[in-house]
Amino acid sequence: MPDASVAVIGAGDYIGAAICQRFAREGYIVFAGRRDVARLAPLKDAICAKGGRCEALALDARKEDEVCAFLAAAEAAAPLAACIFNIGGNVRFALGQTSERVFRKVWEMGCYAGFLSGREAAKWMRPRGRGSIFFTGATASLRGQSGYVAFAAAKFGLRGVAQAMARELGPEGIHVAHLVIDAGVDTAFVRERIRMRGGDEAVAGLKPDQLMRPEAIAEVYWQLHTQPRDAWTFELDLRPYMEPW
Repeated sequence: MPDASVAVIGAGDYIGAAICQRFAREGYIVFAGRRDVARLAPLKDAICAKGGRCEALALDARKEDEVCAFLAAAEAAAPLAACIFNIGGNVRFALGQTSERVFRKVWEMGCYAGFLSGREAAKWMRPRGRGSIFFTGATASLRGQSGYVAFAAAKFGLRGVAQAMARELGPEGIHVAHLVIDAGVDTAFVRERIRMRGGDEAVAGLKPDQLMRPEAIAEVYWQLHTQPRDAWTFELDLRPYMEPW
């Protein structure tokens, strides 16, 4: 078992939880962070029930002191081998209804918090000359859609942060990657949105693997983490076989 830790910032119920479980299977000490720490209890229980170790901590990634403390705790438990930034902030508002507060909050969650997370993770990884820092992006990282001005601005910004970090940290042995999740993920939220648009028939008509399984996405994060450094990927877009693009 590796003497190493992984920090998942934005350990939500789906992609984030699946990433935590995937790394735990390999023996990593998982540090899972989200604002509502009580909602991490099922994830921690699931990992521990299989013999893994998971530390569930309250974390507002928009606050510098909390990000610093969270990653320092992971490093103190075992050398920080990977940091995954998985905060979303996907909201839809027409331009006229996008308040200054909404825009700022989404940018803080989706971009500023990513900068803080990457900077602090790199602080621990640089002396060892190795580590992985991965950022979860979205279709909005590449294309700003109507109604998503705040989300697109945050995700465009996060992609820029990731690119700059990859160029700076890659020669130091730290693998930085940005993943574009370009499809609906199989979650209760997504299925409810499909139902609202097309009724129960639309949900019943979903084909196998039409939505992305969180476990399949998590497997890609693990594959990136184990890539040989003479063939590192910076940007990877993921979508089901039948997704239009």
